Amino acid sequence: MSWTRVLLAALAVCVLLLAGAAGCGSGDAGEGGSRKNGESMSPVGELLDATDDEGRRYREVDDEDAPEVGVEVQPDADEGWDVRLTVHNFRFSPPGTKAEAVPGRGLAHLFVDGRRIARLRAPEYRLSADLVQRGTHHVTVRLYADDGTVWAVDGEPVESTADITASQPGPTARTSAPAGR
Repeated sequence: MSWTRVLLAALAVCVLLLAGAAGCGSGDAGEGGSRKNGESMSPVGELLDATDDEGRRYREVDDEDAPEVGVEVQPDADEGWDVRLTVHNFRFSPPGTKAEAVPGRGLAHLFVDGRRIARLRAPEYRLSADLVQRGTHHVTVRLYADDGTVWAVDGEPVESTADITASQPGPTARTSAPAGR
């Protein structure tokens, strides 16, 4: 047999071994990838029946392991608002992350007066003045797992809200909320 045939045969065996190993597994919930009745069998927390306004289920975790978020909103020089998050027991996932719940990881959704404005994968965001008309507004940040579930403690979402007041022609308030749920 020529050396090229031996090389091709060895390569084929390696590919088969790798493909076989990738497909192996007992399907236990502990492996995080199996599904039962279309629901994630992730070992992270407990899925509750409660949902947010968008229908995303809450994922209950223990208080000691729970992520936390705080939000600070300040006017910027361009008549917009700088939003800064402070997180504990949490890290932002990069775009393209696999859609599964991993303890203390995910993204944040930014809401103004209950309307989702952005999905955040970093602790800073610039809120355009166009989205905040004259008056007092509630800026809320809520933490989500990568599978789209809402991180929750004691049946309540992990979130923080700051109130801001905008006057014309641009923002003049400076508001922050402490880290909390």
